[in-house]
Amino acid sequence: MAGRVFVSGGGGFVGSAVIEELIRRGYGVNALVNRRALSVAGDVRSISGGLFDSAAVDAAMSDCQAAIHLVGIIMEKPAQGITFEKIHAEGTQAVVDAAVRTRVQRYIHLSALGTGPDAISEYHKTKWKAEQYVRASSLRWTILRPSLIHGPHGQFMQMEAKWARKQAAPFLFMPYFGAGLLGLSGAGKLQPVYVGDVARALVDALEKPQTVARTYGLGGAEELTWPQMHKIAARAIVGKDRLTMPIPVWCAKLVTRIVPASLLPFNRDQVIMSQEDNTCEMGEFERDFGWKPAGFGQMIGEYRNELLNQAI
Repeated sequence: MAGRVFVSGGGGFVGSAVIEELIRRGYGVNALVNRRALSVAGDVRSISGGLFDSAAVDAAMSDCQAAIHLVGIIMEKPAQGITFEKIHAEGTQAVVDAAVRTRVQRYIHLSALGTGPDAISEYHKTKWKAEQYVRASSLRWTILRPSLIHGPHGQFMQMEAKWARKQAAPFLFMPYFGAGLLGLSGAGKLQPVYVGDVARALVDALEKPQTVARTYGLGGAEELTWPQMHKIAARAIVGKDRLTMPIPVWCAKLVTRIVPASLLPFNRDQVIMSQEDNTCEMGEFERDFGWKPAGFGQMIGEYRNELLNQAI
């Protein structure tokens, strides 16, 4: 495939990696951006506007042969009209409808592991609603569901670096949410996937007809518990283990009910999702895409210096 690709969320963590991958392969990009224009080498056009600015979205898609929809949130801001329902479900509907109007046939959708009809969290429920709208459309779609996405410019890894260096609360240990009275009954497993591998998979999907009308889980080479992931990060970042300790789930949920959301670094949905396994079987992905994503330990070792340089 060749030509131009519409990318929503082009200024974000995943969006930046996707645009870099598209440019590397010779595509032109029309990036929908909410803020300033992107400063990226290559054939990239920044179109200012939000998901619900139909004129801007239509203009951004007008000369494109495909669309990659990336926009999502992990924290709601209801006072600003930013909710899971609004961004995930209604935002996807707006982008899909625009693709149909402008006759963009190929559509790649970024969802999340844990999404499904029996989802518990509002985050995953609205992601499922978005997926269902995509499936019901006339587009030639592919859906990718990644586990936790990591990379040097992501908020999560920047927080990991601060915890490892004792520069962020709770300072004395690297925290996670644990079940049971004292939080010692464990949490769900993760399969962290490198942002560059996510970008590669999203762009690969454009070029692989066997991925049309398919949904794929996407995880890295390792299934890890939260303490295991923290320890790998600490060893890479500061060269030694750091203490890891759980915050009881019941306590964290209580805090989310009492303390204003604007004052907390986490929300109830994140607590709920931490107790679910965020892993997947990669056989179908490896068969159709022809490669395996890298492991967490391997990649953090490769981008460690870049991560630390951001904190200087």
